[in-house]
Amino acid sequence: MNLQPASEEAIFDEARRIADPAGRAAFLDRACQGDAAQRERLAELLSLEPLAEIFFSGVVENISAGNLAEMSAEAATVLDEQIGTAIGRYKLLEKIGEGGCGVVYMAEQQKPVRRRVALKIIKLGMDTKSVIARFEAERQALAMMEHPNIARVLDAGATEMGRPFFVMELVRGFKITEYCDKNNLAMSQRLDLFIQVCHAIQHAHQKGLIHRDIKPSNILVTLHDGVPVPKVIDFGIAKAIDEPLTDKTLFTSYAQLIGTPAYMSPEQAEMSGLDIDTRSDVYSLGVLLYELLTGKTPFDGQELVKSGVDNLRRTLREQEPARPSTMVTTMQGNELLATAERRRSEPVKLITALSGDLDWIVMKALEKDRQRRYQTANGMAMEVQRYLANEPVLARPPGRFYRLQKLVRRNKIIFAAGTAIAAALIIGLGISTVMFFREREARKIADDATRRETQLREAAEQGRQNEMLLRQEAESREKVVQAAMLLRRNNYTEADVLIAALPPNQQNLAGASVFRSLGEWHALRGEWPAAAERFAVLLRINEPDEIYSASMDFSMQTPVLVRLGNLAAYHQLRAEMVRRFADVSDPQVAERVLKNSLLAEPDPEVIRTLTPIANYITTYVNGMSAEYPNKTCWQNLALGLYHLRQEGYAKAADCCRKCLTYTGPEGLDSPRRAAAQLILAMAEFHLNQTEAAQESLETGKRLVDTKLNSSLNRGNGVSGYWFDWMFASALLNEAETLVATAR
Repeated sequence: MNLQPASEEAIFDEARRIADPAGRAAFLDRACQGDAAQRERLAELLSLEPLAEIFFSGVVENISAGNLAEMSAEAATVLDEQIGTAIGRYKLLEKIGEGGCGVVYMAEQQKPVRRRVALKIIKLGMDTKSVIARFEAERQALAMMEHPNIARVLDAGATEMGRPFFVMELVRGFKITEYCDKNNLAMSQRLDLFIQVCHAIQHAHQKGLIHRDIKPSNILVTLHDGVPVPKVIDFGIAKAIDEPLTDKTLFTSYAQLIGTPAYMSPEQAEMSGLDIDTRSDVYSLGVLLYELLTGKTPFDGQELVKSGVDNLRRTLREQEPARPSTMVTTMQGNELLATAERRRSEPVKLITALSGDLDWIVMKALEKDRQRRYQTANGMAMEVQRYLANEPVLARPPGRFYRLQKLVRRNKIIFAAGTAIAAALIIGLGISTVMFFREREARKIADDATRRETQLREAAEQGRQNEMLLRQEAESREKVVQAAMLLRRNNYTEADVLIAALPPNQQNLAGASVFRSLGEWHALRGEWPAAAERFAVLLRINEPDEIYSASMDFSMQTPVLVRLGNLAAYHQLRAEMVRRFADVSDPQVAERVLKNSLLAEPDPEVIRTLTPIANYITTYVNGMSAEYPNKTCWQNLALGLYHLRQEGYAKAADCCRKCLTYTGPEGLDSPRRAAAQLILAMAEFHLNQTEAAQESLETGKRLVDTKLNSSLNRGNGVSGYWFDWMFASALLNEAETLVATAR
């Protein structure tokens, strides 16, 4: 679309509203319509704009036109945060990065613990409504996620001047392509890192977020005990799938592209009425995989920017990129040799490795039509895993020769033996012909050949069975993906039927989130046996998962088993919790394990095994200042239940009262307060404080009856998680039975 001629004032006014430098440059190219002098004047004026307010307010005097540009840089330095200054409880140590709207510093947290963090603050002069909205969107996007491959948000606030900032986990590492090249990682090692990135992006998608700017500089690789771990950072232009991330209006100015051109999907560049969804991130993952394999992107980023916005869009929409193997083939001698050496390979072997499955996987992710791409990041990760396991990939048409080739690779020993047997048959046939008249020996050779032929047939049959099992596993994984898509459309009934048909040996970690969602769905409908069955599968397949999410899964299953009265299963689950989290160093996880392990009356041996966890929580609570009751309220609740089970009723009552001192953002109607009132009622009863016990019981009962029985769902008027209300309900049954003896 061509812009009509306009005055320089109108063009300047429109351009200054565009925060993104690339978007602003593209707008000036179109608006000036080839007038280079006008374009240069406007660009200079826009670069000097940050000084305007200072200049006209009288702070800067007698500045000549010749040194305004120099003053711009100096003013920004003076007004920016200085190294060594403190923002809240964080001391700035070093400037480590700068983006479109924010500056990132390495900072030292002073209290309650001392540690190095990354503090991101909005740029001076960039605090417009749209930039603040995008900055807030990035903070909330990161805060919603809890994944080992995504940088965590630790804190947030504002400076004394009102500029917002947030604090993230400090990731010390290199961008993923640089790390792979520096360490000369082989193809399989690069693919292992890529699979972890896919899982992180899938986690973001499941939280309702699209990253929209996946590129190597936003994926840093750090080392954990010598093991490389990729971390996805910078959700600064992330977009919520179902709803806005903030209550501010977050939109893109006309003709302003969001993302990095070389990694941008066709629909992202087109800016049509077609909305951006998770498959745009799948395209960017395809570009990232392309670069990890070849060292280059499908389209050169600098050439795309130089060509202008219209040509950039046309290229991404219409031009088909070269296959990775073709890209490597066109490299010059020294470049090809260096590319192969960085992948611990040789030029010919590298081209051969890329040709075939990897070409198919990458090109499927880079499809112009998003309907033909992988529908999820997990789907792409599973495809790469199939390639590494020498299994048939779904992206390639499964011809007979291709299936046979994969069968041979998976069963090398069997086919080697078959080849040897076939050779023996030929030799035997030759000998039997030459020694025709030696009938007895010829018959022996023939019998030998028959026996070997039978062995070969049996080996081939075994190979076919192995192939069938692999196909069934691939189909089962596909069903998990289909069930996840159905859940996204709130079609729980059909998803539950689909997932229930999976054989027990085909239930794998990829379906953990599906079983979790279906278990909650059944629980919220009061279908406790079905809920317990889904959670049991979840806990079985979720063994390798990180402890925070795993502890949440145990918190869902324990009250369901108690509600069913299945104490045998509950005792088994309690033993599993103690085994999994005996050495936990997270106060939230420790609190969940302790209180859920004590939901039903334990024996002294169970109390003994839980004592180390209770001691850890006690140390944590004692170490926290009274200024932070919100950080210890749940821990005090767990300690109250622990002392109640140990018959330390005075300590139990004291812990519960500390828990109740903090109201919290949920107000007085929370499952934590209900549970604390009920534990307090039982402690007061044992302390012969009968009237106080009756009052505490009535308060807890009123909360449970009002909030649980009338609104058991995911958030329609219920404060807190549904399973925390179920936990409080189980305590209510116990407290009513106990206190009733005093009436």
